[in-house]
Amino acid sequence: MHVNESAENYLETILILSKKRPVVRSVDIAEELGFQKSSVSVAMKNLREKEHITVTKEGYIYLTESGTEIAEMIYERHELLTSWLVKLGVDQETAAEDACRIEHVISKESFEAIKKHAR
Repeated sequence: MHVNESAENYLETILILSKKRPVVRSVDIAEELGFQKSSVSVAMKNLREKEHITVTKEGYIYLTESGTEIAEMIYERHELLTSWLVKLGVDQETAAEDACRIEHVISKESFEAIKKHAR
């Protein structure tokens, strides 16, 4: 189940927002990411077509099983890599930014090795 980095970021953002609020809408995602609503609308259409999200007639966005799986994988990578980098002495902001880049390209094998070592 391969998706591009942009899709992964959107799915992760939906997951994070869904933990903070009862419903997630495109406007919430645009605000969180600092993107134009039109860009988010195009992305949501693509994610809906790939069946990673569902959108109600009211505009509420929900992750599907596949969307949740991807979002949780990326979120776990982000959280673990950020904390690992901070433990290594990197400041929080830089660690989070670097983790955001690394989380999309690291192999499953390498991440599992870091995960095993970091905990």
